[in-house]
Amino acid sequence: YQRRVHGVGQRPWGVKADFAFPSATQNELHGHHAAGLAFNGCRGVFEGANMPSTKHAINCFNNSDVVFGPGKAANAGGVAVSGLEMSQNASMTVWDRDTVETRLSGIMQSIFKTSSEIAADYGKLATSSLARMPQAS
Repeated sequence: YQRRVHGVGQRPWGVKADFAFPSATQNELHGHHAAGLAFNGCRGVFEGANMPSTKHAINCFNNSDVVFGPGKAANAGGVAVSGLEMSQNASMTVWDRDTVETRLSGIMQSIFKTSSEIAADYGKLATSSLARMPQAS
């Protein structure tokens, strides 16, 4: 897309983009912003803050072809590592990198499995947005 800057006092959600990452504050992305993102062909919205998308925005994503990654899932890795660090501190032990990565991998796989099962329950697993997503190699 062309380089584009949103105006002073405006939010960036009207800019055409493949993906959006609302990361600033709670309730920054409203339903009309979500509708604009969907209309402009946005393929995925992944939260980087605590609840930046309003309920109306989430409903819009769920009723469109936009893949939505809520903050609780998108931020899970960092939160999990913090939890692992607290466990080490509480037990006064030190784990090597492989141990931390193995435990983190297990946590993330569990989150992915649970999220995938819930998405399938809601019929969201086979959306064309997911089919268009680049696959990890």
